[in-house]
Amino acid sequence: MEIIDENNYKDPHLWRIAKKRASFKEGLYSYLIINAFLWALWYFTSDGDWYGIPWPVWSTLGWGIGVAFQYFEAYYGNKNELAEKEYEKLKNESRR
Repeated sequence: MEIIDENNYKDPHLWRIAKKRASFKEGLYSYLIINAFLWALWYFTSDGDWYGIPWPVWSTLGWGIGVAFQYFEAYYGNKNELAEKEYEKLKNESRR
């Protein structure tokens, strides 16, 4: 375990999860701010010609898929953690 000071310790597993979640939040904020800017740019430069698909939809959808994957990684863990949970579940069931 990593020592913060004499009285506090960081659990490496929890620290890794906290870093993933913080990284996700930073990415989400960037996604929201930049996409809001792109949509505003499109709105103010489109001259009222709103036929067809607006061009910012492509960045919003493409980047949004990446943000969704980052969310699931940060809040639902990875396959190793899921495998460990499943192993513990099976181990507990076999004791009964």
